Amino acid sequence: MGRVNLNMLPVSSYVGVNRDDPIRLYAVPGLGWFYRRRVEMCLEELTGGQRVLEIGFGSGVSFFNLRGLYAEIHGIDLTANVDEVTDFFRERGIETHLQQGDVRRLPHRDAFFDSVLMISILEHLRPEDLQHALLEVHRVLRPGGQLVYGTPVERPLMVTAFRLLGTDIRGQHFSTEKDIARQAGLGLRPQRIRRLHGPLGLFGSLYEVGNFVRD
Repeated sequence: MGRVNLNMLPVSSYVGVNRDDPIRLYAVPGLGWFYRRRVEMCLEELTGGQRVLEIGFGSGVSFFNLRGLYAEIHGIDLTANVDEVTDFFRERGIETHLQQGDVRRLPHRDAFFDSVLMISILEHLRPEDLQHALLEVHRVLRPGGQLVYGTPVERPLMVTAFRLLGTDIRGQHFSTEKDIARQAGLGLRPQRIRRLHGPLGLFGSLYEVGNFVRD
């Protein structure tokens, strides 16, 4: 597992997302480091293969890296403009298979993907929806396939930091990192859980990345 650098274009280049997408924060001094590094840590866990599904792909900020790991990039997102994002990457030589849809009802056939990637998605689901979502992930993963997810670590500091940015995180995050790891472990085998700490170890754990495998 080596260090990955996120391959990005200038933030202003990306298309197809609404005002709630965090892409604008990638360029904020200091804070941008956190947003980039959480994606990099997820990418570091991916093993590559034929097909990857990114659930909640947003602007497609991971796609330049995923192109080097998988033959096919698939994605599903509730709010992204699929046509705009598809055209954006096609113009840059990356073919994608993107759809609008819900993680609780994935439109893909059983055992189709080598990897499923979810970056800052699962915490937005209520416990009953979290269970449905992870059952769907299990269904679409081939035996031996992996789920890699990233989620914020639930801490008062995180809640306060988002409030300073004008976001009530408690009104958006309904599952904690503990809820997610516990639910994922009911159907998938944990390989590794890593935590992202602040610069020089300051501020403690900020983000958690889980790597789980379907037997």
